[in-house]
Amino acid sequence: MTTIQDIADKLGISKGTVSKALNGASDISETLQKQILETAVELGYTKLRRQKGCAKKLCVLVENQNIEYEEPHHFAYDIIMGFRQKAEPAGFDVDIVPMDEKTQRSSSYDVFMLQNNYLGAFVLGFSYTDPWMQDFQISHTPVVLYDNYIQVNPTTAYVGIDNNEGMELAVSHLKQLGHRKIGYLSSALGSHVMQVRHKAFFSAMRQYGLKTDSTYAGSSYYITQCMEKHLPRLLDMGVTAIICSHDLIANAAMIQCQQLGYSVPKDISIIGFDDLPICPYTSPPLTTVQQERTELGKCGYYALDSLINNVSIGTILLHTRLIVRGSTAKTASAAEECS
Repeated sequence: MTTIQDIADKLGISKGTVSKALNGASDISETLQKQILETAVELGYTKLRRQKGCAKKLCVLVENQNIEYEEPHHFAYDIIMGFRQKAEPAGFDVDIVPMDEKTQRSSSYDVFMLQNNYLGAFVLGFSYTDPWMQDFQISHTPVVLYDNYIQVNPTTAYVGIDNNEGMELAVSHLKQLGHRKIGYLSSALGSHVMQVRHKAFFSAMRQYGLKTDSTYAGSSYYITQCMEKHLPRLLDMGVTAIICSHDLIANAAMIQCQQLGYSVPKDISIIGFDDLPICPYTSPPLTTVQQERTELGKCGYYALDSLINNVSIGTILLHTRLIVRGSTAKTASAAEECS
C-alpha cells in the first residue's frame, strides 16, 4: 500500500510536507497541496486507512440543481434516509454534500474524496453533463450512482428500479383497459434514466403488439415546453392514453388536458412514474409506477459497502409496482363492450 514516504519520494519533497498537505495545513500553498493530493490519488494512497481511530466517513453527493432532497415531500429525501438507516448503524458518519458544476470543476472526484476523508460516495441527481461523470469512468474511490451508469470501472455501481418492468406494467394496464393508441411524454433525454425509460416505452409497446411510431413520443427540457409542443400534437393524433417519464409531467399533462376540455380519465388516461408524495392528491389521483425510495437508499449503502470491501457490484435494480388510482380508465369502446 502507498505510504506518505512514497508520495514524498515521487515529488522530491519531505515526508512532513506531504503529511501537512494531506491534513490541510494552512502553511502549505494551494498549488503545492493540489499537486500532493493529485499525486496521492495517482499512487493509490488512501488516507483513511492510515489514521487509526479516524471516524469512517461516507458522503451523499447531491446535484442540488437537478433533485430536491431537504424536505420530507422532496423526491430524494427518502432515498437519503434509507442510506443513513443502514450506514450509520454500521459505524459510518454520513455527510450530505450539495454539489454543483463549479465545485466539480475545482478538483477531481478522487482528490475531493481524499481531501475530505470520505471512503465512498452515493451520488444523486447527476446528469451526463456533470464534470465528475467523466471522473467516475477512471476514478479509484468507490462510488454508487442512482439512476446513472458507468461502464467498466470496477469501483462504480448503479442502483435504480427496473424501468423496463415498470414500463411493461404501465403499457399492459392500459392495453387491458382497451387503449391501443398510447403516447409518451418525457423530459429531455440528457440523463441515463430518461434514455432508459424512453427506450423501455417502445420496447413495451412492441411486446404488446401496439404501434411504435416515433411520432407517438415527445421530449423537452422544460415541462411547459412539453405541454405546449408535444401534448396537443399527441391529442390531435387521437391517442387515448399517455405515459409520462415522471409524475410532474403527468400532473402537468392532466391539468393541461382539462384546460383543453378533455376529461381525465374519461377522454384520456394518464400514467406517471416514481409515485411522488403528491400523486394521491392530484385531480384525479395519479396512476403511477412506484419507486420504493427508502429501499433504493438502502441498496445504495449495500452496493457502496460492497465496493469498499472489494466486491465489484455492478447493478442493483429493484422491482416496480403499478399504483392504480383515478387517472386511468377503460376506453369508451371497451366500456360499451362490458355494458
